[in-house]
Amino acid sequence: MKIVVQSMGLTPHAPLEEHMEKKLNKLENYYDKIVECQVHLKVENKSDKENKTVEILLAVPGDDIMVKKTSASFEESLDQCVDVAKKLLIKKKQLS
Repeated sequence: MKIVVQSMGLTPHAPLEEHMEKKLNKLENYYDKIVECQVHLKVENKSDKENKTVEILLAVPGDDIMVKKTSASFEESLDQCVDVAKKLLIKKKQLS
């Protein structure tokens, strides 16, 4: 699976990139036909503490899976996205 990371207005540091790669690669355990994973990192309005948004787009045969979460840290947002994506991938695998 190819992982593409885009970040707006920030540069992801090495620990965040490692965390992303580790978490996203685990998704292949649930559905092995994932072609590509696009990750968008974005800081929303600066005054709010819960302003780190992670958007994941999984390119899979049929329908792509899109998950978006916002929380206080990118790691937390990513974890929430991966949890939701995992459930959606399991459901997709059961239907195919």
